[in-house]
Amino acid sequence: MNTIEPLAGYTIGITAARRREEFAVSLERRGAKVVQAPAIRIVPLTDDTELRHATERCLAGPLDIVIATTGIGFRGWMEAADTWGIADSLTEALGRASILARGPKARGAIRASGLREDWSPESESSSEVLDHLIAAGDLGGRRIAVQLHGEPLPDVVQTLRLAGAEVIEVPVYRWVLPADAAPLERLIELVAASAVDAVAFTSAPAAVSFLDAADKQGCLDAVRDALRGPVVAACVGPVTAGPLLRADVPVIQPDRGRLGALVREIVEQVPLRRGRPLPVAGHVLDIRGTAVVVDDELRPLGGAGMALLRELTRAPGQVVTRAALLALMPGDGCDEHAVEVAIGRLRGALGDPRIVQTVVKRGYRLAYEPERAGNAGEAWRY
Repeated sequence: MNTIEPLAGYTIGITAARRREEFAVSLERRGAKVVQAPAIRIVPLTDDTELRHATERCLAGPLDIVIATTGIGFRGWMEAADTWGIADSLTEALGRASILARGPKARGAIRASGLREDWSPESESSSEVLDHLIAAGDLGGRRIAVQLHGEPLPDVVQTLRLAGAEVIEVPVYRWVLPADAAPLERLIELVAASAVDAVAFTSAPAAVSFLDAADKQGCLDAVRDALRGPVVAACVGPVTAGPLLRADVPVIQPDRGRLGALVREIVEQVPLRRGRPLPVAGHVLDIRGTAVVVDDELRPLGGAGMALLRELTRAPGQVVTRAALLALMPGDGCDEHAVEVAIGRLRGALGDPRIVQTVVKRGYRLAYEPERAGNAGEAWRY
């Protein structure tokens, strides 16, 4: 029975600030190498005068509608009110209003506070909440509290105000760059060089911060090109995907906005998008980020071995000259003998010397068997 983990040989970057250890462990259990690089640091605003002022405005008159956008934000708001000694007053004010929850996490936080939501969208989208309010009728003169989720919601707020509503923005927390930005900078460099197989995002602020940091590093174009091509961008849900989609970056996302569902989506999609099964010398090769699977056996390769193998598989079956392979060798002063040695090591690592053929006086080629190509994919779906 095959025991290869589905993500073995793949490298996944994660930008999560919260639950990143849990996320990393879930991916590592499935064989991935994980690069942790938090893109944001969440700063609670318990003592922030802006949050206190917004809360006092909510208590100054009856609220008609309350929009809760995140579970952590709604809980943080209630906890801050408790510290100020006004939690009961806030709960009463919210209880008299119509409460809309953007998604299940916000819904759970509302119920944990002893309240009940009146409506929640299927898509977990702020846009759908806005559409629901506009469709419900005249908003003129209505007092609406909007709990923000780490960044402003200008489209929602502006539309509600243009519809005549009095909107109170409630900034429960904000995000800033992590105290140590070096891991994020390194991940951005890896993405720009297509040296990771996927990068995962679990919040819209993290996606925004990642792109902003790439811009400041001067490699935003390279990052976007990589995310549009070899590097898979994985998002926990549509809100998180928003900043990337606006940057014309395609994403994968699960049907349900949960961390476990995101892990399953990565497990399913990354091998499909990054794996490349090839029928070679009676075997099926699946080229991965840092390893190759030969039939049902994972065979890790060093940097030089992976570079040579990738060059040989760029155009399977075609001859690659020694000079072209020599250009891939690390260090200065290498000659064609070094290429021969490296090819010998590669053959040994692959377990069958027939996989890489010598073409006398010309170079090397992969012993590609195109007549078996139709069956390679099936053999690869172990």
